[in-house]
Amino acid sequence: MSEEIMENNVENDELFNQQLSKVEQLQSEGIDPFGKRFEGAEPVADARAKFSEDTEEVLTATLAGRLISFRDMGGTIFADLKDSTARIQLFIGKKVLSPEDFKVFKSLNTGDIVGVSGELFLTKKNELTLRVKEFSLLSKSLRPLPEKHHGLKDIQQRYRQRYLDLIVNDDSKAVFKKRFQIIREIRKYLEGIGFLEVETPMLQPIPGGAAANPFVTNYDALSQKMYMRIAPELYLKRLLVGGFEKVFELNRNFRNEGVSTRHNPEFTMIEIYEAYSDCNGMANLVEDMVTTVAQNVLGTLKIEHPNGVTIDLTRPWARKPYKELIKEEMGNDWYDLTREQQEEKVRALGLHVDEKMADYEVTHEVYEKVIEKKLIQPTFVTRLPEQLVPLAKKCEDDATLVDVFELEINGQEIAPGYSELNDPIEQRKRFMEQIDLNLEEKFVEEGNIDEDFLTAMEHGMPPAGGMGIGIDRLVMMLTGSESIRDVILFPQMRLKK
Repeated sequence: MSEEIMENNVENDELFNQQLSKVEQLQSEGIDPFGKRFEGAEPVADARAKFSEDTEEVLTATLAGRLISFRDMGGTIFADLKDSTARIQLFIGKKVLSPEDFKVFKSLNTGDIVGVSGELFLTKKNELTLRVKEFSLLSKSLRPLPEKHHGLKDIQQRYRQRYLDLIVNDDSKAVFKKRFQIIREIRKYLEGIGFLEVETPMLQPIPGGAAANPFVTNYDALSQKMYMRIAPELYLKRLLVGGFEKVFELNRNFRNEGVSTRHNPEFTMIEIYEAYSDCNGMANLVEDMVTTVAQNVLGTLKIEHPNGVTIDLTRPWARKPYKELIKEEMGNDWYDLTREQQEEKVRALGLHVDEKMADYEVTHEVYEKVIEKKLIQPTFVTRLPEQLVPLAKKCEDDATLVDVFELEINGQEIAPGYSELNDPIEQRKRFMEQIDLNLEEKFVEEGNIDEDFLTAMEHGMPPAGGMGIGIDRLVMMLTGSESIRDVILFPQMRLKK
């Protein structure tokens, strides 16, 4: 442990012990350091909004929040109070409060939570201030807040102690408020065009609907292995069979994979299915939905990112076939080259290939590692190789391709959309191919196909369009955030030793 960290720990322990002593002192004076219900408080933003310099009326306010600064001037105290809506200056005068109350307030610290009542006025510096006439200590803080001027510099601490990040970092709090608004607007949009929000199992006997490694658990009551879902797709399609023609689910998925600036093992996704639609219908839907949400939440379709890039969501969005993008990057003769020639070109880009990789995997390595990150402006990548998407319909003019899109924005996939496969015979065939090829996409468990899903399809599933949208990545794009951890309140972190 470095000397600086040791010194900080010693200092924090000393401060903690000082605050414990203050708690004991308050209790000895009959004051509860952790307060009780405080009624009648209005948002600070509302109190600020109702004040006018022109009014002759004495305006009062009752507020509650955290003290984020404290300036003891002897006979007067100035402090800043902050709640979830805004901050306001407090004036505490020795001549206004009783000697006992003034003494108690004088013993407070930044971080303490208080309730206050008083009159609003403007100081000589024209700052709106509350002259406190009554106050209640609602919660004594035992640990210091990060210094006002230095903030929370340690990025790991911001993620591990999100509560501190939210207290001292208004920009961080603003991002999460936008996240919640975005989710609310998505629901509002879909419900407005007739979609029904549903819920499907998060514990599943067979993992399916995506290429991912699941989290495994055990259902003791049934003596059965279970999986945290990697996607709700197969259950939502059962609902299409059952007659729910426009459904969506906005909830958590879990994938036992790496953690990075773009991946979190627990993440939020919305999946949308519409009977009698197709891939093109889904593309139109997501294009309209995202632009509507952006306009309603942000008031603009142009999103500035810290790296200087501006994402322009103005419609229409580009649509490009997968093979066309590959040829643009690797040459028009790419698909005419021998496997050996392809591998040589891929390795020249610094990418890994080996003999175990199928031909389409070699090509897809180029797409994922080189092409995708160049797709900054909204782009629908269409007509992908059939091996990549075993639950989609094939293109009518080319059976080696499937009628799907991957929506790419800011160099990462935001949403895949499909013309869903509704032929149970073809679906069974593709599941069997998954077993034979031992591919990563697990629609089977220990060689067993999800027979219940196939049985549902055999009762007749309508032609449909389907789509999944990564909510975390969408929020990253719309808020200009560069890490997924900046848009997840409590991202997964390795335990501190």
